[in-house]
Amino acid sequence: MSSNQATVYVVDDEIQIRNAIGSLCEETGHQVRLFASTDEFLAETLANGPSCLVLDIRFPGTSPTGLELQRRLAETGVPIPIVFISGHSDVRVSVEAMKRGAIEFLPKPFREQEILDAIRHGIERDRRRLEREDGVREARQRIETLTVREREIMLLMAEGLVAKQIAAKLGVSEVTVKVHRARMMRKLELRSPIEVARLIDSMGLQAERSA
Repeated sequence: MSSNQATVYVVDDEIQIRNAIGSLCEETGHQVRLFASTDEFLAETLANGPSCLVLDIRFPGTSPTGLELQRRLAETGVPIPIVFISGHSDVRVSVEAMKRGAIEFLPKPFREQEILDAIRHGIERDRRRLEREDGVREARQRIETLTVREREIMLLMAEGLVAKQIAAKLGVSEVTVKVHRARMMRKLELRSPIEVARLIDSMGLQAERSA
């Protein structure tokens, strides 16, 4: 992760609302970026590090609505957590937003603590996502250091085979398997066959494993 400081994006056409939320977030140590429309936000390059989007539902003119922006972000693979805010009580819209993965849907006026709690939840969820991605990236780099034989043994171990079974399958001695297995485990920083199987699953290598 290139930055630990969180960024909060506030998209609301009411200047008083976005400035108030921006001030609250700055007081809690977050970077803040304010936008008067979804079009302005779509033109923005998102910062590195954990983030959260505070998004109004409705916008005047031709700007996409909050729900439309939520859909676009999902379609383009931008997993930023969203806290919706709205001056209109619309159960259908709020249910739809939550079904699509929104963190919270807060009707205006909301209490300061409500919005801060929702933003904190969104940032922590995004931080955990980034940590998982970092872990997968590091694991992939370690897997790339394996030899062809070590990779074969890794995949067979993940199927539950022991050294004797792996040796018979590969047509090599059990001692050879144990030597390569020890090197593979050391490179991957793993300690048990269960950890190997979990790594295979997390990396999406199930197809290669069953080939």
